[in-house]
Amino acid sequence: MNRKQTSLVVDGALEEISALEYILLGDLLDLLDEADGDAAAWKWISKVLDTLLSAMPREFELQDEGGYLEEVLEEQPNWQGQVRDLYRERCELLLKLNQLRTRMRDSQPLQKMQQIASELRDELRDWITSYIAHQRHERRIVQDAFNSDFGVGD
Repeated sequence: MNRKQTSLVVDGALEEISALEYILLGDLLDLLDEADGDAAAWKWISKVLDTLLSAMPREFELQDEGGYLEEVLEEQPNWQGQVRDLYRERCELLLKLNQLRTRMRDSQPLQKMQQIASELRDELRDWITSYIAHQRHERRIVQDAFNSDFGVGD
């Protein structure tokens, strides 16, 4: 497979994973709204977290092919610090989600879960907000890297 074909395959896989994540994040928000004392909702939340935690490393692996945000660094080599910060943030988000899932599993059965349900719900919502902000920042840095060549017209 040549480089262009490989790039198309990677881009297609990334689009599929991104679509899956988008759906899962929406489902997770809906489930969090229903989670008060509902064992079934927490069971589904656990399944959604498991799916996210299996999809995200694959997404990161695909993004890293050829270097994380390498196209940005080719256009703007002086943005290496920003790219490094985004990479670190991405790793921290994955770690935090894994920790939240572990806390949730450790708090089973439901009686223990109810004691921390509100806290977990808030932390998961905060994580979703942080993850969405991270994705926006990634998109913005890519757009800015390629749009900086154009400048503002008179």
